[in-house]
Amino acid sequence: MIELFRPGVLVKPYERLSRDQLRWLDQASLDILSDPGVWCYSERAARLFKDHGAKVREEDSSGAKCWRVSFSGGLVKEAVAKAPSRLVLGARKPENRLLLDTEVPRVYFGTGSEANIWLETELEDFVSEKDSTLKTKVPRYTEIRGSTALLSRAAKLCEQLEHLDFFIRPLNIQDPEITSDNHDVNKFFASLNNITKHVQAGLTSLARFKDVVTMAEIIAGGETELRKNPIISFIACIFKSPLQIVDDTAEKVFAIVESGLPLVISSSPQGGSSAPIQEAGMVAQINAEILAGITLTQLIREGAPVLYGSVPVRARLDDLHDLYGCPEFNQYNIDCVQMARYYKVPCYSTAGVGDAKVPGMQAMFEKLFTHFYMATSGAQYIHYAFGLLDRTNCFCPLQAVLDNEQVGKIKHCLRAPKVSVQDTDDAVKMVKKVMASSHRLFARHARKAMHSGDVSSPYQFETKDKKDNVIENALEYMASLEAEPAPHLDSDVVNRIYNEVPGLLPDLKTAYSDN
Repeated sequence: MIELFRPGVLVKPYERLSRDQLRWLDQASLDILSDPGVWCYSERAARLFKDHGAKVREEDSSGAKCWRVSFSGGLVKEAVAKAPSRLVLGARKPENRLLLDTEVPRVYFGTGSEANIWLETELEDFVSEKDSTLKTKVPRYTEIRGSTALLSRAAKLCEQLEHLDFFIRPLNIQDPEITSDNHDVNKFFASLNNITKHVQAGLTSLARFKDVVTMAEIIAGGETELRKNPIISFIACIFKSPLQIVDDTAEKVFAIVESGLPLVISSSPQGGSSAPIQEAGMVAQINAEILAGITLTQLIREGAPVLYGSVPVRARLDDLHDLYGCPEFNQYNIDCVQMARYYKVPCYSTAGVGDAKVPGMQAMFEKLFTHFYMATSGAQYIHYAFGLLDRTNCFCPLQAVLDNEQVGKIKHCLRAPKVSVQDTDDAVKMVKKVMASSHRLFARHARKAMHSGDVSSPYQFETKDKKDNVIENALEYMASLEAEPAPHLDSDVVNRIYNEVPGLLPDLKTAYSDN
């Protein structure tokens, strides 16, 4: 049987760190995990660490019960070595599955964050005060609170974006009927019912985890089939930086790992506040946090499928907000990708997010700056890459469409060279043939390369005259994508889900079904 996967793009990784520097950072992380160690607010996790040889002592941390855990380098190394170096993230359509292999630097791009705001774009006509015959269209942006209907719309659009490889809920659902109890089941259903690519999210509450898994099992065709083809996976930011394991997130890690489904151990310290701003300090700390998280997963269940989830960011020094559009953001992230490869654990990394609040030149510069640089790193799984604006506070569907074109060009740019003995022989024959003709032009031979995808097409939203119509052209294209039918689940599957999974909003059964 031939296994189907999305192609992604194979790259020859750019390596910022030398082998010596990797060893120094590895040792620095192990030193941190030994002393000072980590502050663990989960008694269950602390007990598991102690049972496997870690030094654990109870402490009082601001009035909260806490355990100080010191790890030996041998315990961490042995546990991390048990994490799989190759794993598959499934999908409703087999050809949309993802193969993550640390020995194969195949890069995939997807969405991310859980923004509260949806940024809608409309064009308005404006007339020149000096010449009423001169008119132009100007984008008008409207902020809308996230909802299940808008999350469904985002998933449906992302299904049509050919360079988007996976879907992490980019929007927080805030309908009046949504509570902490039913948030997760509605978030996952809105996503799974509108996209056939891999779906990933964090858990709002552990209480409904089993219902989310039941939903996925129904869609995948049963418990066994879901484990073979895990159409969903999860994110757990187990650490509150610096070096503190959160109790409720630790409980989620236990449940997810015990279920056998893939999990991202994510850490997102901010250089300059919750981590050192200096490169070596930031990377050593975030690496220590992720190693401790991966160690926990392997102590719970040896061989648990896990991703090394590095999401470092730098603080603005004027207001301590996140700063994404800066060189350090890329430097931190590329270092972490190399650390993940050093341990042979698939890497969940970050690109395509910036500080711009609306689509435009700043947004495109900041995104290209990270899209291209991080793609060259060989990170297997790059999130945040589509649609985010204003750091991670806003999801804009128009920006997702613009990002899709940009990521497509980057994938094409980073493809392996198409130069073989056969290719060079064919080139010589082509030159001889053309030079023997009367016209001496290669146009006929270029058409075949265009049709096969060997050469790229012009920028899809280019303007033919001296006006900048990129946003207008992209909006027209987005409208055509949104006019496509949604890939809804079979009605019998939906009915079974609604019968077995409580708390789903009735409107989600038909959301956008007529579009």
